[in-house]
Amino acid sequence: MANRKIVVALGGNAILSSDPSAKAQQDALVETARHLVKLIKNGDDLIITHGNGPQVGNLLLQHLAADSEKNPAFPLDSLVAMTEGSIGFWLQNALQNALLDEGIEKDVASVVTQVIVDKNDSAFTNLTKPIGPFYTEEEAKKEAEKTGATFKEDSGRGWRKVVASPKPVGIKEIDSIKTLLEDGQVVVAAGGGGIPVIKEENGHLTGVEAVIDKDFASQRLAELVDADLFIVLTGVDYVYVNFNKPDQRKLENVTVAELEDYIKENQFAPGSMLPKVEAAIAFVNNKPESKAVITSLENLAALIESDSGTIISK
Repeated sequence: MANRKIVVALGGNAILSSDPSAKAQQDALVETARHLVKLIKNGDDLIITHGNGPQVGNLLLQHLAADSEKNPAFPLDSLVAMTEGSIGFWLQNALQNALLDEGIEKDVASVVTQVIVDKNDSAFTNLTKPIGPFYTEEEAKKEAEKTGATFKEDSGRGWRKVVASPKPVGIKEIDSIKTLLEDGQVVVAAGGGGIPVIKEENGHLTGVEAVIDKDFASQRLAELVDADLFIVLTGVDYVYVNFNKPDQRKLENVTVAELEDYIKENQFAPGSMLPKVEAAIAFVNNKPESKAVITSLENLAALIESDSGTIISK
């Protein structure tokens, strides 16, 4: 079944392995693009989203290391925009070259995406998302006094700055994204969950110090473009229950209700598989005739040929 509208959410491992250099990340995306082109070859329209966790963390460290009056460090919303731009460029370039190799004439466009969050979201009072370097308790207290930021102890590894992780409510550039899609272009959008912005009383949008979960931003995007399929790529071919235990079992075709039961049993790790499962459930709940898939990049060809991967339906 070709000519579906598909949103593919790339996991961070599709971009960054152990080497954080620009060259290594570009090389990883060349490989990623080869897999993604299989969907385009199949006649599907594609929107690609990506993570930026390690990249924004590294950029933040670079900014903090060089921070001075003459060269002040940038705020988080600007760093998200910068990584969205650099990863967007790498991905756009890799996809264009992969399409050329396949003899497919298509343009690829990256959209620096502002994702609207609610300024009254409880996430702004309950800060949970750790970013940046580890500090000792003493250093954290000093930093907090200097910058007004909040620091929390992170699983015995030290103190880290924490920021809000609000839910995405809208995407400012959605009409531009739809126009590009209708023109037959491949679109890269909402990278790193998008740049978090709030709407002021006068309607103006203002960037905020927050990180939006990329799986939820991707799900919102999939909903707004009315996608037929939402693919969340991760490090494994299937979602498992009793993961890494002797009785582990892969989930192939699964309903929303079954997944909700597994969530109650705490089957999925928060911060890794859980948000992916929750985003897939939300997408299918909002568009019951559609499907969501959680699988690996390497399994895409098998997904096209034989519906391989964890397939979630209403």
